[in-house]
Amino acid sequence: MVNFSQLRTLKPSEFEEAADGWHKVSSTAGEAKDRVGNEIIATLQHHLEGKGRDAALARLQRLSRNFQYIQVETGLIRTALNGLASELRAAQKKLNDAVADAEAEKFTVKPDGTVHWTSQREKVPFNPEHTSWAGGTESAITTDPQQAKAQAYADRIGGAIQDANEADTHYSRTLDRLKADNDLDVTTSDWADVRQDMRSLQKTANNYLQRDDIPKDKAPAENAKWWKELSPDQQQELLALYPDRVGQLDGIPAAVRDEANRTYLPMLISKLDGLDDEKTQTQLEGLQEISRQLDEGSYPPMYLLGIDDKGNGRAIISYGNPDDSKNVSAHVPGLGTALDKDFAINGLKRARDTAIGAQKHDPSSASIVWLGYDAPQLPADSLLGNLDVLSQQDARAGAPAYSSFMSGITVTNDNSNPHITAIGHSYGSLTVGQTALINKGIPGVDDIVLLGSPGTGAQSAADLGVGKDHVFVGAADNDPVTQLPSKAEASGLLLGGPIGYGVGSLMSDDNELWFGVDPASEDFGARRFKVDAGPRPFIDGQGATPAHSHYFDPEVDPVSAANVSAVVADRPDLIIPEAGR
Repeated sequence: MVNFSQLRTLKPSEFEEAADGWHKVSSTAGEAKDRVGNEIIATLQHHLEGKGRDAALARLQRLSRNFQYIQVETGLIRTALNGLASELRAAQKKLNDAVADAEAEKFTVKPDGTVHWTSQREKVPFNPEHTSWAGGTESAITTDPQQAKAQAYADRIGGAIQDANEADTHYSRTLDRLKADNDLDVTTSDWADVRQDMRSLQKTANNYLQRDDIPKDKAPAENAKWWKELSPDQQQELLALYPDRVGQLDGIPAAVRDEANRTYLPMLISKLDGLDDEKTQTQLEGLQEISRQLDEGSYPPMYLLGIDDKGNGRAIISYGNPDDSKNVSAHVPGLGTALDKDFAINGLKRARDTAIGAQKHDPSSASIVWLGYDAPQLPADSLLGNLDVLSQQDARAGAPAYSSFMSGITVTNDNSNPHITAIGHSYGSLTVGQTALINKGIPGVDDIVLLGSPGTGAQSAADLGVGKDHVFVGAADNDPVTQLPSKAEASGLLLGGPIGYGVGSLMSDDNELWFGVDPASEDFGARRFKVDAGPRPFIDGQGATPAHSHYFDPEVDPVSAANVSAVVADRPDLIIPEAGR
């Protein structure tokens, strides 16, 4: 219990000094984690081979995870101590103000906190801690005009003491939770405990740091302004307490988002680990694969710009730092894409391949895969039989988020005039197209690349806001997604086979696809570049749509991959053109 005398003499700065000590521990652990992950592990991967290297990497990855755990937990201790100091200082000020006001009106506040005054009959004290009179007669109490004032001061003093005791109780309980197991392995269970620690501190420190202090649904420029106006200490404490919110903010530095999301990722994994429904297990596998790749390290280096289990899952990963790169691309995946293991392997690989290819032309290049929306959960190989359920709804729903993200890329980029490329693959090209149409262009974007596109909703490349000469299209001859029937033609198919199809085709334009004019057609007006024809559906024994997934792969379709990388690196002069359909 905190009493009057203790609160009067308390030094909140001592808690802040302790917090500074924990901050040093947290910062040192974070620096060690970064050095192990970004320097030592990367060096071993590039220069050594064999079982010895693999064993060393496993130990170093465990060490890096341990440093991360120390960084996060000690960061919470630091925030808790600063929160306690802040609330005790507020209670102390409340107490001191009450005492000063009382003494200014000739009341006497005793060392135990009781308020005394000299009445016309006798001295009457009031004890704020017990809300009862410490002395005096009933007649003095009921007739003395100073009684109300004395009680008001006593209530203020009592309220300050109560505030201090509530803070002491809540923070003591929270700090008692911040304990680690005495072992060498940081497990999913440990991260589940961290998640509970964080939630406990969020509740305890609500008067100190509130979730609502973090912008929501604001423009990236506003987010950037808010972040820059925070002190370094405030930034670090928000990172420690609300990594899930900070990591999703468009307009704040990529390194900050990466740190926040790497902190949140193991807690998200621990959240899903105890659930056994199919969707959760699918997302868990995807998250675990992303975590594995982050632990393993990569070249170019990975930046985790977003992660969440919302909807079909969210994941935004950059290869290369998009803030200091002159050339930045953000690729929107399409049909059937969700946060699963396939996306974590193949979706990420496409961004990495693009970054590596672009860096051959300009080392200052970064490439991002943006899974920030719910793509239709319809496999490409079953598309033709399900056209009746395929609409623009998901693309339009994802457009505001993609627009915000691209605006944020421009806001945080350190270059005076960065070259930004929007890439849409499959249904993702419709999302890119809808973003451009809704906003009359995509913020900051200079070039648009459409790959395996079923249409963008636009009638012309000129409608996409960058000029038709800055819209590039790759469409494999054997990719059926780029040759979907128009809605009129499809209605014929649905009406009944070849005869119905013939009726539908008479009502449609040769250049119409399901989502508007074929981007690969001459009428659309984009710059089509050469890609490999790709395997034929079914005939070549690779399924219904094998060519649809080859555009980014330098091993399977080096011509297409090279063309994409050339556009991203702002070298359109290097692309190999192909005539429109």
